[in-house]
Amino acid sequence: MKVLPFKIPKPHQDAFYFQIDDDLIFYDKLHQHEEIQLSYIVEGQGKLVVGDSINYYAQGDILVIGSHLPHVFKSDYNISRSRMFTLFFTKNSFGTDFFELEELKELQQFFNRSKHGFKVISERKQLETLFLELEKPSKLSQLLILLQLLKIASTVEYKSLSSFIYGKKYSDNEGKRMRNVFEYTMNNFNKEISLQAISEIANMTKNAFCKYFKKRTNKTYIQFLNELRLEHACKLLQNKSESSIAEIAEASGFSNISNFNRQFKSALGMTPLAYIKSTAK
Repeated sequence: MKVLPFKIPKPHQDAFYFQIDDDLIFYDKLHQHEEIQLSYIVEGQGKLVVGDSINYYAQGDILVIGSHLPHVFKSDYNISRSRMFTLFFTKNSFGTDFFELEELKELQQFFNRSKHGFKVISERKQLETLFLELEKPSKLSQLLILLQLLKIASTVEYKSLSSFIYGKKYSDNEGKRMRNVFEYTMNNFNKEISLQAISEIANMTKNAFCKYFKKRTNKTYIQFLNELRLEHACKLLQNKSESSIAEIAEASGFSNISNFNRQFKSALGMTPLAYIKSTAK
């Protein structure tokens, strides 16, 4: 089983690499790689954890994940296909000074934004057209398309994917530990998870684990767990499920409706009922 760090399988002589992921689900293990990842979701949807933050991805999204930024895609299992086009490259792929050239200075904003990862909000149709042109052209054509993508992505409206960057690279052992914690949490968030149980998954004492997780994500494990549960609840509420709010709370891992309402309002600034009305507009 692969653990952090993860190596992109590109030929040694290639400065960048174009990859098509086409399967029922995307690679769903917490991982990081030196390369910046510039991706277009052709088909599929699910959760995306980047750094310390929980996000949701869907068809048509264009995502940028920075160098050595831990992330994991958790595809929904009620979909028939997951398909993603990705360009992998580093800031030094074309030489240490390439992106420092005066002619390319306008691309610096892209690299600054990529440190936290970001989702493109504007100009998506234009970027989508460029991604679809990547499938069959020559390497030179792909390089020119990459530069066009970077130019547009440097000026688009965007949403950051992570608010915190752990300044050190994960060792293999740390990567395995964090991967196990994330994987267990994402597979069991709708059930009761005690600090004692997750500490045992990490093979640490409870106090040591709490300090370890907080240092690497800038939030407590319980905060992370509640954010994952609330993200799932929001998805159920958006889908106009016939389930009651109490049933959605329980399906998201909240055994107490009062706690669910309190956590929801604290995180989103409105009650679940108000959220339903806001998404119906």
